[in-house]
Amino acid sequence: MLVLTRRLNQSIKIGDDVEITVIEVRGDQVRLGVSAPRDVAVHRKEVYLQIQQENQAAAQASTSEVSLDALTQALSGALKPQK
Repeated sequence: MLVLTRRLNQSIKIGDDVEITVIEVRGDQVRLGVSAPRDVAVHRKEVYLQIQQENQAAAQASTSEVSLDALTQALSGALKPQK
């Protein structure tokens, strides 16, 4: 882990496109401003972890609910000619 010391209104750069600036320091809280392109997702870590958990749960639910055999049977029934 890289540890940096920054003062109020000082910044760090991540790559060419992301800049993090110290906006305010109050007691044990620090307000940071993040400047990044719109295609770069920026989340608090706890929000990011929750998004990851929800994505994993959705992926597991979709793979467990739909099997290839069930899909094949459903399609073969739909493709049979109607009398």
